Amino acid sequence: MSDRELDQHTGTETTGHEWDGIKELDTPLPRWWLWVFYGCIAWAIVYWILMPAWPGVHGYTHGLLGKSDRAALSGELDKLNKVRGEQLVQLRNASLEQIEADPRLLSYAMQVGQSVFGDNCATCHGAGGGGGKGYPNLRDDVWLWGGSLEDIQKTITVGVRAGNPHARTEVVMPAFGRDELLKPEQIDDLTEYVVALSHRAANSAAVQRARQTFADQCSACHGPAGTGDRTRGIPNLTDVDWLYGSSRQAIHDQIWNGHNGVMPTWESRLSPETIKALAVYVHANAGGDSAAQPPPPGPGAAVGNTTK
Repeated sequence: MSDRELDQHTGTETTGHEWDGIKELDTPLPRWWLWVFYGCIAWAIVYWILMPAWPGVHGYTHGLLGKSDRAALSGELDKLNKVRGEQLVQLRNASLEQIEADPRLLSYAMQVGQSVFGDNCATCHGAGGGGGKGYPNLRDDVWLWGGSLEDIQKTITVGVRAGNPHARTEVVMPAFGRDELLKPEQIDDLTEYVVALSHRAANSAAVQRARQTFADQCSACHGPAGTGDRTRGIPNLTDVDWLYGSSRQAIHDQIWNGHNGVMPTWESRLSPETIKALAVYVHANAGGDSAAQPPPPGPGAAVGNTTK
């Protein structure tokens, strides 16, 4: 018989512990809870034996079943690649024009391109490719580096100012103000000149003063009429598309600081077939290619118009 004190109110033995006159009852745990607890312990022991569980200095216990989620995923990917194998071969061997002419292959390329675009490109260009300030709109018809399928594929492959030996780096916009290439008042006048080029009201006196500055500092790249040179990646200043904004402040900032965008090179990150599918996706969703369209009359848009 137990020599522990029995609580008169509940009939339960006490543990012998007492705080401020309050005694602790030795209430047993529910039987069902104990069985669940013991079952969890048994399950854990079985799991430790069968499955990878215990880390070690140079590895881990692989378990009797030798199960590996990494191996299972690799197997699933192998199965998926076998299913896609025929289309991948066709995609690899077909030209970009042939892909767009084949509805089935085009559909496959579009699906792959959309997935890759969402994972890798949407962060900068937006989910729909609409771009934003400093990031080109991929859905219009203005392309700095060319809007043909081949041009888009090359840009994706080598990037822009990305360190790739074949990257598109033909043009760097000088920082005329930051590097003190021009005086502040010259940049103010040049800003008005660019505003006038975009067919907006501007200070006529400033425009006249900036004509020679534009001829000396800007026309070598942008051309006397500001139409640019796509073969060298030089922006056409006669359109109305602005990457860094069309306000006087934005134009002044571009002339002063000379923003030069960088696009990563993807040839070391994506397979040639994936890049080809991505080029098809971008091309199919774009507005076209402005190279086939005559430029509008007049001098043009702006020095800050560093579009695609």
